[in-house]
Amino acid sequence: MATTNLSDYDKASIPNANSFRFGIVVSEWNSEITGSMHQGAVETLLDCGAKKENIISWEVPGSFELVYGCKKMIESQKLDAIIAIGNVIQGETKHFDFVCDGVTQGIVDLNIKYDVPVIFCVLTDNTKQQSIDRSGGKLGNKGIECAVAAIKMAAIKNQDRKSNSLGF
Repeated sequence: MATTNLSDYDKASIPNANSFRFGIVVSEWNSEITGSMHQGAVETLLDCGAKKENIISWEVPGSFELVYGCKKMIESQKLDAIIAIGNVIQGETKHFDFVCDGVTQGIVDLNIKYDVPVIFCVLTDNTKQQSIDRSGGKLGNKGIECAVAAIKMAAIKNQDRKSNSLGF
Protein backbone atom coordinates (compact mmCIF):
# COMPACT_ATOMS: atom_id res chain seq x y z
CA MET A 1 0.00 0.00 0.00
CA ALA A 2 1.25 3.46 -0.87
CA THR A 3 2.08 5.63 2.10
CA THR A 4 2.92 8.88 0.31
CA ASN A 5 0.35 11.37 -0.88
CA LEU A 6 0.94 11.56 -4.63
CA SER A 7 -0.17 15.19 -4.68
CA ASP A 8 2.53 16.53 -2.36
CA TYR A 9 5.25 18.58 -4.04
CA ASP A 10 7.51 21.48 -3.14
CA LYS A 11 6.99 24.10 -5.84
CA ALA A 12 10.25 25.81 -4.87
CA SER A 13 12.19 22.68 -5.82
CA ILE A 14 10.69 22.45 -9.32
CA PRO A 15 12.01 24.39 -12.34
CA ASN A 16 9.67 27.00 -13.77
CA ALA A 17 7.72 25.42 -16.65
CA ASN A 18 7.07 28.73 -18.46
CA SER A 19 9.22 27.96 -21.49
CA PHE A 20 8.28 24.28 -21.86
CA ARG A 21 5.74 22.60 -24.15
CA PHE A 22 3.97 19.53 -22.81
CA GLY A 23 1.96 16.77 -24.42
CA ILE A 24 -0.56 14.64 -22.57
CA VAL A 25 -1.97 11.46 -24.09
CA VAL A 26 -4.97 10.15 -22.13
CA SER A 27 -6.75 6.82 -22.32
CA GLU A 28 -10.54 7.05 -22.63
CA TRP A 29 -10.88 3.67 -20.89
CA ASN A 30 -11.79 4.16 -17.21
CA SER A 31 -12.30 7.85 -18.01
CA GLU A 32 -13.40 8.76 -14.48
CA ILE A 33 -9.91 7.73 -13.34
CA THR A 34 -7.88 9.02 -16.30
CA GLY A 35 -9.87 12.25 -16.48
CA SER A 36 -9.05 13.02 -12.87
CA MET A 37 -5.36 12.32 -13.44
CA HIS A 38 -5.42 14.49 -16.57
CA GLN A 39 -7.01 17.35 -14.63
CA GLY A 40 -4.41 17.00 -11.87
CA ALA A 41 -1.57 17.03 -14.40
CA VAL A 42 -2.84 20.10 -16.24
CA GLU A 43 -3.50 22.04 -13.04
CA THR A 44 -0.02 21.22 -11.76
CA LEU A 45 1.69 22.22 -15.01
CA LEU A 46 -0.17 25.54 -14.92
CA ASP A 47 0.62 26.03 -11.21
CA CYS A 48 4.30 25.55 -12.01
CA GLY A 49 4.32 28.18 -14.75
CA ALA A 50 3.35 26.34 -17.94
CA LYS A 51 1.24 28.32 -20.39
CA LYS A 52 -2.17 26.88 -21.25
CA GLU A 53 -1.40 27.12 -24.98
CA ASN A 54 1.74 25.01 -24.40
CA ILE A 55 -0.20 22.00 -23.12
CA ILE A 56 -1.52 19.71 -25.85
CA SER A 57 -3.89 16.87 -24.91
CA TRP A 58 -4.95 13.95 -27.07
CA GLU A 59 -7.24 11.04 -26.24
CA VAL A 60 -6.74 7.43 -27.28
CA PRO A 61 -9.20 4.54 -26.78
CA GLY A 62 -7.28 2.58 -24.15
CA SER A 63 -4.00 2.24 -22.29
CA PHE A 64 -2.50 -0.05 -24.93
CA GLU A 65 -2.94 2.75 -27.48
CA LEU A 66 -0.97 5.23 -25.36
CA VAL A 67 2.30 4.17 -26.96
CA TYR A 68 1.17 4.90 -30.50
CA GLY A 69 -0.49 8.15 -29.42
CA CYS A 70 2.73 9.28 -27.74
CA LYS A 71 4.80 8.29 -30.77
CA LYS A 72 2.56 10.29 -33.13
CA MET A 73 2.62 13.24 -30.74
CA ILE A 74 6.44 13.17 -30.59
CA GLU A 75 6.64 13.03 -34.38
CA SER A 76 4.13 15.82 -35.04
CA GLN A 77 4.61 18.29 -32.17
CA LYS A 78 7.65 20.09 -30.77
CA LEU A 79 7.49 19.09 -27.12
CA ASP A 80 9.71 19.04 -24.07
CA ALA A 81 7.93 16.14 -22.33
CA ILE A 82 4.85 13.94 -22.68
CA ILE A 83 2.70 12.40 -19.96
CA ALA A 84 1.01 9.10 -20.86
CA ILE A 85 -2.10 8.71 -18.67
CA GLY A 86 -3.91 5.39 -18.39
CA ASN A 87 -5.56 2.96 -16.02
CA VAL A 88 -5.59 -0.83 -16.09
CA ILE A 89 -7.50 -2.72 -13.40
CA GLN A 90 -6.84 -6.40 -12.71
CA GLY A 91 -9.58 -8.67 -14.02
CA GLU A 92 -10.09 -12.40 -14.15
CA THR A 93 -7.89 -13.03 -17.21
CA LYS A 94 -4.25 -12.48 -18.20
CA HIS A 95 -5.31 -9.49 -20.34
CA PHE A 96 -4.17 -7.21 -17.48
CA ASP A 97 -0.63 -8.62 -17.66
CA PHE A 98 -0.37 -8.26 -21.43
CA VAL A 99 -1.63 -4.68 -21.46
CA CYS A 100 0.56 -3.61 -18.54
CA ASP A 101 3.66 -5.28 -19.99
CA GLY A 102 3.04 -3.85 -23.48
CA VAL A 103 2.43 -0.30 -22.32
CA THR A 104 5.39 -0.34 -19.96
CA GLN A 105 7.80 -1.67 -22.59
CA GLY A 106 6.37 0.66 -25.23
CA ILE A 107 6.98 3.72 -23.09
CA VAL A 108 10.49 2.49 -22.29
CA ASP A 109 11.12 2.12 -26.03
CA LEU A 110 9.89 5.66 -26.73
CA ASN A 111 12.23 7.02 -24.07
CA ILE A 112 15.14 5.22 -25.67
CA LYS A 113 14.31 6.08 -29.30
CA TYR A 114 13.31 9.75 -29.02
CA ASP A 115 14.76 12.80 -27.33
CA VAL A 116 11.47 13.60 -25.62
CA PRO A 117 10.88 12.16 -22.15
CA VAL A 118 7.64 10.18 -21.88
CA ILE A 119 6.33 9.97 -18.31
CA PHE A 120 4.58 6.75 -17.26
CA CYS A 121 1.32 7.82 -15.60
CA VAL A 122 -0.50 4.50 -15.86
CA LEU A 123 -2.20 3.13 -12.78
CA THR A 124 -2.05 -0.68 -12.68
CA ASP A 125 -4.20 -1.55 -9.71
CA ASN A 126 -5.92 -4.66 -8.40
CA THR A 127 -9.23 -2.90 -7.78
CA LYS A 128 -11.15 0.15 -8.97
CA GLN A 129 -11.02 1.53 -5.41
CA GLN A 130 -7.21 1.48 -5.50
CA SER A 131 -7.35 3.50 -8.74
CA ILE A 132 -9.81 5.98 -7.22
CA ASP A 133 -7.51 6.38 -4.20
CA ARG A 134 -4.60 7.24 -6.52
CA SER A 135 -6.44 9.54 -8.94
CA GLY A 136 -7.64 12.20 -6.53
CA GLY A 137 -8.69 10.05 -3.58
CA LYS A 138 -7.10 9.46 -0.21
CA LEU A 139 -3.63 8.85 -1.66
CA GLY A 140 -3.61 11.94 -3.87
CA ASN A 141 -3.41 12.15 -7.62
CA LYS A 142 -0.80 10.36 -9.75
CA GLY A 143 -1.36 12.97 -12.47
CA ILE A 144 0.11 15.63 -10.19
CA GLU A 145 3.16 13.51 -9.42
CA CYS A 146 3.72 12.83 -13.12
CA ALA A 147 3.36 16.49 -14.06
CA VAL A 148 6.15 17.30 -11.61
CA ALA A 149 8.26 14.53 -13.17
CA ALA A 150 7.52 15.92 -16.65
CA ILE A 151 8.71 19.39 -15.64
CA LYS A 152 11.91 18.01 -14.12
CA MET A 153 12.59 15.89 -17.21
CA ALA A 154 11.87 18.82 -19.54
CA ALA A 155 14.49 20.79 -17.60
CA ILE A 156 16.99 17.96 -18.03
CA LYS A 157 16.20 17.78 -21.75
CA ASN A 158 16.80 21.50 -22.11
CA GLN A 159 19.70 22.00 -19.73
CA ASP A 160 22.67 23.95 -20.93
CA ARG A 161 25.08 21.31 -22.20
CA LYS A 162 28.03 23.34 -20.82
CA SER A 163 26.62 23.27 -17.31
CA ASN A 164 26.63 20.33 -14.92
CA SER A 165 23.86 21.82 -12.82
CA LEU A 166 20.13 22.11 -13.43
CA GLY A 167 19.72 24.77 -10.76
CA PHE A 168 16.99 23.04 -8.77
